[in-house]
Amino acid sequence: MANRLIGSMPKVGIRPVIDGRERGVRESLEEQVMNMAKSAAVLIENNLRFSNGEKVECVIADTNIGGVAEAAMCADKFQREGVGVSLTVTPCWCYGTEVMDADPLIPKAVWGFNGTERPGAVYLAAALAGYAQKGLPAFGIYGHHVQDADDTSIPEDVQEKILRFVKAGLAVAEMKGKSYMSVGYCSMGIAGSMVDHNFFQDYLGIRTEFVDSIEVLRRIEENIFDQEEYKKAMDWTKANCKEGKDTNSEENRADAKRKEYEWDMAVKMAIVIRDMMIGNPKLIEKGFREEGLGRNAILGGFQGQRQWTDSMPNADFTEAILNSSFDWNGIREAFVFATENDSLNGVSMLFGHLLSNTAQIFSDVRTYWSPESVKRVTGKELTGTAANGIIHLINSGSTTLDATAQQCDAQGNQLMKPFWEITDEDVRKCLENTVWPQADRCYFRKGGYSSLFKTAAEMPVTMCRINIIKGQGPVLQIAEGWTVEIPEDIHRILDERTNPTWPTTWFVPRITGNGVFKDVYSVMSNWGANHGAISYGHIGADLITLASMLRIPVCMHNVEEDKVFRPHVWSAFGSDKEAADYKACNNFGPLYGIK
Repeated sequence: MANRLIGSMPKVGIRPVIDGRERGVRESLEEQVMNMAKSAAVLIENNLRFSNGEKVECVIADTNIGGVAEAAMCADKFQREGVGVSLTVTPCWCYGTEVMDADPLIPKAVWGFNGTERPGAVYLAAALAGYAQKGLPAFGIYGHHVQDADDTSIPEDVQEKILRFVKAGLAVAEMKGKSYMSVGYCSMGIAGSMVDHNFFQDYLGIRTEFVDSIEVLRRIEENIFDQEEYKKAMDWTKANCKEGKDTNSEENRADAKRKEYEWDMAVKMAIVIRDMMIGNPKLIEKGFREEGLGRNAILGGFQGQRQWTDSMPNADFTEAILNSSFDWNGIREAFVFATENDSLNGVSMLFGHLLSNTAQIFSDVRTYWSPESVKRVTGKELTGTAANGIIHLINSGSTTLDATAQQCDAQGNQLMKPFWEITDEDVRKCLENTVWPQADRCYFRKGGYSSLFKTAAEMPVTMCRINIIKGQGPVLQIAEGWTVEIPEDIHRILDERTNPTWPTTWFVPRITGNGVFKDVYSVMSNWGANHGAISYGHIGADLITLASMLRIPVCMHNVEEDKVFRPHVWSAFGSDKEAADYKACNNFGPLYGIK
């Protein structure tokens, strides 16, 4: 487990607040209040990890906080310890604004104990009113059932909210101060690749780094990469990456020497672009300190088409390997790297990665296949989860090899794992179920290699996408659903109508019968861009919580209403939750923006 970016991992600060009246009141509460903080810390540390595998660490205030002086002492400690998320806990009345966390940039929540001996709920309400009045959105956590004063357990509904809040808050803290590395700029007029530095800065706290694609070529030509790693990578690639069928016409096919060159370039590009993102001490040892420092990029993207791919092999292999949880150096955290430099899909992938700890699928949201169309074309009927239609997710580049669905748990269930749970056998099966056909030279004039596989299991997934709307700003779309397996004969016919050299995931969103989730067609019809980011698991509720922290409204989702968890003040903007989300986000403005 290692943090490959500059800066320590953010910690969770827990603030036990107390009725400050001494000579009887405070003394009777000291132990109970501190025990709440300790219980919350145990819950968090036992259940959450960062995407790099490191365990989440909690920091508790040195004393219970009964007034402004102790609040300042706590704030000072949290600053020294690198706290990025703040959870206040109490079973009793406290002096509202005197004990509150006043940092405007740290996500904050208050857990008020549901008991009868002391008015924890009364303080919770008073504190949330104070936060709202001061313009500091805070999450309120209050258990459904009354507990006894000596009950140190945390009810399940409270656990769910604490973990959802902390997970999303840590994602906010992790992004702050990192970089998006744009290699090239706009690809084929795709709006998402017109990287908006104001969006990254104001909403995410991420700086944008722009690097011309020629830098990749310069490093390759001047051998500014680790030669030993390159040899190791080429041996691994030759041993594990099977070349697929060349579907190019005879006059467009490359000879063996050219194909060898394209493999060589694909591997070198992967090494070089990774070094550009996070640096490499081996380069510093070679005397290339500037190149060896990297750009502290938590995510990035590669323009590719068309200027690069009209003159050089494509980056499909590079993107797929970076986005996978393994390479020639073994099993490791997947990178987040967007094909066609679609920075907005890259951000969507980053959200999914930080919340799920798994590698991400980057896909074109290519085609809606109705049951009637499938039957007309194949003569067969879709059944099971796919019965009401399917969406074809396919793209030449960034789809992770983890999406082959060849990783398994102890019971043999197919899934996508955090990298620290992946086994060598999982890696072997992912590679065995992937081939690398020659790139279609009508699309990619100078060749390259694209991955080809089919997601071979029904798995819970969540597709999301950030879009920027002029006059509104960023909005987030979310669609929970499943990958589905369809019979091979149906798959083959449908797949070959599109592009038989790219990886396919068949997706079915969970439909509700209403609005944009009336049916599968409506989801496809209302999707806001040509790309989507797909994460393992149903993480829609986590995405909604994260978006509210960043002040990004959600324009489309199919998450159950009782799972939606936003700052308490959102309820002041009306009873229609989705309209209130827009009003609240517009009212408070982007997290790092200046109103």
